Amino acid sequence: MSHTLYPLRRQRLQRSELAVPASNPSMIDKAAASAADYVFLDLEDAVAPPEKDAARRNAIQALNDIDWAARGKTVSVRINGLDTHYMYRDVVDVMEQAGARVHTLLVPKAGVPADLYMVEALVSQIERAKGYSTRVGLEALIETALGMANVEAIAAYANQGQGRLEALHFGVADYAASMRSRTVSIGGLNPDYPGDQWHAALSRMTIACRAYGLRAIDGPFGDFSDPEGYRASARRAAALGLEGKWAIHPSQIALANEVFSPPEAEVTRARRVIEALREAEAAGKGAASLDGKMIDAASEKMARNVLVLAEAIAAKG
Repeated sequence: MSHTLYPLRRQRLQRSELAVPASNPSMIDKAAASAADYVFLDLEDAVAPPEKDAARRNAIQALNDIDWAARGKTVSVRINGLDTHYMYRDVVDVMEQAGARVHTLLVPKAGVPADLYMVEALVSQIERAKGYSTRVGLEALIETALGMANVEAIAAYANQGQGRLEALHFGVADYAASMRSRTVSIGGLNPDYPGDQWHAALSRMTIACRAYGLRAIDGPFGDFSDPEGYRASARRAAALGLEGKWAIHPSQIALANEVFSPPEAEVTRARRVIEALREAEAAGKGAASLDGKMIDAASEKMARNVLVLAEAIAAKG
């Protein structure tokens, strides 16, 4: 094992992440009452330019009026892109008026580490000026060719800056547009491609996350009338090591929670793996046999991953 290790920076339950246009207050209220682990109030793509100011005000009010943590939720705000004139006001207003209530800011279309530094610097100054005792985290969307080309450097920034970066998300729609992919489907399989055309991108982003201690989250699946398609997309993401997926419709929340929750049989087996290895250790052995299969130290690491997730789900109630 290398002497250079980056443990997980922040554990958060993030199986399902509901995207909510902040321009629609009624949807925000419904999101707060939903079963989603995570809710992000969107100021970016889901909000038309004439509604940007009102959406920002709605988000601030929702952050202050709703006790998201008491409802078992992490609440985030997706700010506008750094290439727009909305972004600085998003950060300043949200942080100055609700900085003690928001858990993370989601930075869209991150292309280079300096993009995160810009947001981080603003957040840090406002936190100090306001005297907040809380600390806002950052998450970043990898959804451009530039962002994917620099994804390792962006992930590594988590351990070089002020340590606010917690997670990377894969934004499949903008990524497809950036790559000029011949598809109009958001997150679905392309019949012209033999397999999952997003496999390489998801895998690369996830590797970068795991190398530098970040959570890896899959993005949207556009066809909310196709639950089996969503399940299949979520299962592929889970198999690669991602720990959650966006829901762009309330019907997708339960699907994400289902796929990214370990079944009870898996949790039971994880406990048995730990027990069998402790017995083997007591007998002076480094490996053991369980149900006719060899298990060793790597098996224990996998088992503990399952148990940590199961405990987080149980703690949410």
